[in-house]
Amino acid sequence: MAAAVAGLDGVTFHDLYEAYPDMHISVSKEQELLRRHDTIVFQHPMFWYSSPAILKEWQDLVLEWGFAYGEGGDALRGKKLLSAISTGGPAEAYQRGGSNHFTIRELLVPFEQTARLCGMEYLDPFAIQGVSRLTETDLASEVARYRARIQSLRDDEKNA
Repeated sequence: MAAAVAGLDGVTFHDLYEAYPDMHISVSKEQELLRRHDTIVFQHPMFWYSSPAILKEWQDLVLEWGFAYGEGGDALRGKKLLSAISTGGPAEAYQRGGSNHFTIRELLVPFEQTARLCGMEYLDPFAIQGVSRLTETDLASEVARYRARIQSLRDDEKNA
């Protein structure tokens, strides 16, 4: 997924693990990056029904009161947030009656509520599911679908 969007014109790809291998996140740098973009994508694998630790740390530090919410915290108001995830389990596992008991959308409610708190529009999530079972052809098709979704968001932003 990363390789499919990292080189797109008009898209900033920012890998938190690459930027902060020591997990010491620069809040000011990250807030400035957020200010410069109208659409934010949290792209990550689904780990234990949530995000990797670095994204949670990033949220805890960067989305602070007075910046992202609360008095004077309107820096993200009106921006869009997309969750773009991959799962090891197949789509049928993520539904009522499936082995994970909840839909992807239900499991992503904390991200949706974060967007709401920050005055952002939460977009329908993008998911590539069952990645460990996909053939190379199926994976290429899913990655192309993701690239098209990001290009569409970019193009909508340009035309706004």
